[in-house]
Amino acid sequence: MLRKPLLAALLPAGLAACTAAGPVPGTVEYTAATVSRGYDCGLRVDRGGIVARLRPQERAAFTAANARYAVKSYNAPHACGTAERERVQGELAALSRR
Repeated sequence: MLRKPLLAALLPAGLAACTAAGPVPGTVEYTAATVSRGYDCGLRVDRGGIVARLRPQERAAFTAANARYAVKSYNAPHACGTAERERVQGELAALSRR
């Protein structure tokens, strides 16, 4: 009967992995999450330039995803450390050049 305690111990770890996974890089949702995180970190975000580089059919999806991330960010903002700030800044620069 070791199964039940083992399952009970593994369940929170499995659930944490599910909630920690974010959008997949290269997707419109990832772009929207990165833009939102850039605002959280207090970075200058060229949102218009990023949107201009998206394909026309992706723009509506980006706008909707960006609105969802903005609401989440507003309701639960958190500061970012130096390493995360630099990572997000680099990702925003890459999105602007894409």
